[in-house]
Amino acid sequence: MKNILTTVIAAVFASMITLAAYIYFVGDSRIIQVDETTQPAFASYIADRSTSAAPFDFTVAAEKVTPAVVHITSLQQSATASNDSNMEQIPEFFRDFFGDQFRRTPQGPRMGSGSGVIISSDGYIVTNNHVVADADELTVVLVDNRSYTARVIGTDPTTDLALIKIDEDRLPSLSFANSDQVRIGEWVLAAGNPFRLNSTVTAGIVSATGRSINILQDQYAIESFIQTDAAVNPGNSGGALVDVEGNLIGINTAIASQTGSYVGYSFAVPANIAKKVVDDLKEYGTVQRGFLGVSIVGINADVAKKFDLDINQGVLVQGVVEDGSAEEAGIEEGDIIVQVDDRKILGNSDLLSYIARKRPGDQVTVIVNRGGDEKNFEMKLKTRDGQMSLAKAQRGEMFDALGAEFSELTKDQLDDLDISGGVQISQIYPGKLRQQGIQSGFVITRIANQPVRSLDDLNEVLSEEKGGVLIEGIYPDDPSETKFYGMDLG
Repeated sequence: MKNILTTVIAAVFASMITLAAYIYFVGDSRIIQVDETTQPAFASYIADRSTSAAPFDFTVAAEKVTPAVVHITSLQQSATASNDSNMEQIPEFFRDFFGDQFRRTPQGPRMGSGSGVIISSDGYIVTNNHVVADADELTVVLVDNRSYTARVIGTDPTTDLALIKIDEDRLPSLSFANSDQVRIGEWVLAAGNPFRLNSTVTAGIVSATGRSINILQDQYAIESFIQTDAAVNPGNSGGALVDVEGNLIGINTAIASQTGSYVGYSFAVPANIAKKVVDDLKEYGTVQRGFLGVSIVGINADVAKKFDLDINQGVLVQGVVEDGSAEEAGIEEGDIIVQVDDRKILGNSDLLSYIARKRPGDQVTVIVNRGGDEKNFEMKLKTRDGQMSLAKAQRGEMFDALGAEFSELTKDQLDDLDISGGVQISQIYPGKLRQQGIQSGFVITRIANQPVRSLDDLNEVLSEEKGGVLIEGIYPDDPSETKFYGMDLG
């Protein structure tokens, strides 16, 4: 009996030791032993304020981006037929989200609102072209409710971007990040002023990149949007798209909607494209864009079958522009562009977005698939008119007062219009020309009875004339009718 009792006591003691050891080394379901240096991923919901933001926490990004996002209000004193027709041309399914779509009062001005992003401490702001287009007056309101009248530095309808400026310094600002590093599935934050609700942020993920939605009506439109499911609505146009660390990766531009409000997808111009446009507008007053000199179609299964191609990705060259960069380099109709420099070309948006960052005179290496063999071509990009020189917009107090950008007509354009010379208004902003009802596209042929055949002529006339003058010209859609406008040059 004594031996049995001893055995039982020993067994119980051994069991207690085993249980104690298990609890010490393994632990029970209520206790988790964690080394002080270990940071469990599933517990990382709170950001360390001394470092960058942690996943699923957007407070750091929001604190960084909100002060740099502004509310823009536009005022158009009188609606123009061209503006109405342009609005009607936008596909119903893909609507921009310009606040209130220029809310029209019975017999008053049109008003609208959007957003913008301060990109330098001295007051430069990037926004969408459709936010400032046709506006006679722009008002910018900061997050602290300070209000300023803004002036347009330049616009680029091909990317739906615009650069405006307010007279202030020491402003909070954001710098453009490298949007080529944006990955599908990463978290992003959209900041703007939807429905006139200032300083609103929403979160989502990147659902696609290089997306083309055929919303921009310009003949040379560049569409390579970052697609997200972050909620954006009317008034977000021109606002910021940032990553979880608050880096500016895009400018919110459009939504896919049948109602005009957010239903699932939004689209932003990538930062790399926006930065190129902004740099050009600041330095040259106009966008410098290089062209390959080809007409193209993206390759998919249907295109590959139609043209009997043995490749399902890339860009098919359907035509080559005479004396263009591609023709001079040796590229031929039927070639398939598969790479430019170190960038793989899978479709149209890849090619267009990359070339959009280049200026006339820049050199690129184009790799094409020709009959199954790859060939390399070195070329220098030209302008749309076949030149390599950079265009310099005519600037100065008088041009700013007129509120317009001007371009000289090509020989073909002059022949089509049956005129010997003229200067076309390529972009029009708030200023004296718009006050007289002159619209973008108008070709000035004479001022104060002096012929205007070039930008030099225009500059000379404007520097010599004072007081009231008569402007004479035509619109390309009706060149047979000469228009006359009176204007006070001061």
